[in-house]
Amino acid sequence: MTHTFTKLAFDRRGSSAVEMALALPLLIFLITCAFDAGNYFLSEHVVQKATRDAARYAARLPMSNYPSCTVPAAGTAEQQTQRVARSGDPTGAAGQRLAGWTADNMTTVTINCAVAGSFNNAGIYTDFPNGGAAPVITVSATVPYKPLFWYVYRGVSFDASAESQAAVIGA
Repeated sequence: MTHTFTKLAFDRRGSSAVEMALALPLLIFLITCAFDAGNYFLSEHVVQKATRDAARYAARLPMSNYPSCTVPAAGTAEQQTQRVARSGDPTGAAGQRLAGWTADNMTTVTINCAVAGSFNNAGIYTDFPNGGAAPVITVSATVPYKPLFWYVYRGVSFDASAESQAAVIGA
């Protein structure tokens, strides 16, 4: 019996299969994490591009859309800007840019005007209130990220978020 045990202990056949069986779960986990990380960075890029597009769109709307340096409450300018962020289209007909970006209210649109007499406030817009200060649109969005391999990340939630600004030029 000792001879059989010694022979079995020093037999190297099958050791590669055992090593692979031990290493395979870790390798699969690392591969799924790499795919999900790449997909997350793609989602983050899509949200960043969307907020940039929406800020650029809002900045080119006429100045009359921003009376008294505020975004009109439930006005078409805000809704169109939110739709441009979500779908790339002011009507929202193009669908959603990213899975999970289901509502326009995931995007916020704010406007800020420099106070008259502040640093670098030349006031080039003479027909605009507040001393001709250029209003600046800020568009921010937060979209829940849906992992490719949800079973790896059970109970963990990620958000893809971005913010972009543009000065209103009122084209």
